[in-house]
Amino acid sequence: MGVLLISGTSTDVGKTIATAALAAAALAEGRTVAVCKPAQTGIAPGEPGDLADITRLTGVTRTLELARYPEPLAPDTAARRAGMPLLTLADTVAGIGTLNDVDLVLVEGAGGLLVRMGEFTLLDLARKLGAPVLVVAAAGLGTLNHSELTTRTLAAAGVRCAGLVIGAWPDEPDLAAECNRHDLPRITETPVLGAIPAGVGQWERDRFTAAAPNWFEPDLKNLL
Repeated sequence: MGVLLISGTSTDVGKTIATAALAAAALAEGRTVAVCKPAQTGIAPGEPGDLADITRLTGVTRTLELARYPEPLAPDTAARRAGMPLLTLADTVAGIGTLNDVDLVLVEGAGGLLVRMGEFTLLDLARKLGAPVLVVAAAGLGTLNHSELTTRTLAAAGVRCAGLVIGAWPDEPDLAAECNRHDLPRITETPVLGAIPAGVGQWERDRFTAAAPNWFEPDLKNLL
């Protein structure tokens, strides 16, 4: 079982759709895939969350959610406000371990790298698992700073950054987006492994799974 963690430079950068695209690309390579979302916020019990979107887009049904909190806040804040237990690092590692019957486990974080998913961050989880982190970045202004902060934090912690993926590449990119796509590898010293077209989260499954492998560079196969 290989494990790849997916973080973002911030919230709303496209982590869930990028995770779905990674799952589709791995399936196209003949891999078996599971997806874990340790903590989900802003979703009521019984409502479909991020994992439902991934299943809808890819057909992956081996999924695991460990904690869910009703308010759309950082998981530790949402847990405290709801009077619910904080997710622990040990329980999360154990949960991911139950998915060891597949080739690849994708673990989607919450918000950015240092957002508390409970008593820990995604960075803590990556160190505990010895797993690499793929960083989903925005296309527009601000992404160079956010991306460099994230990759520097990973490097300082001794965690391998698997690469960057632009989470929502616009249909008509402006000058900032075009320059950022060129500058991100130079600024972060990390390869950009792909860009997910904006709006593909609304596609039907067959269209999404057929197109997803084409959104990534050939080097992505080394991760899958």
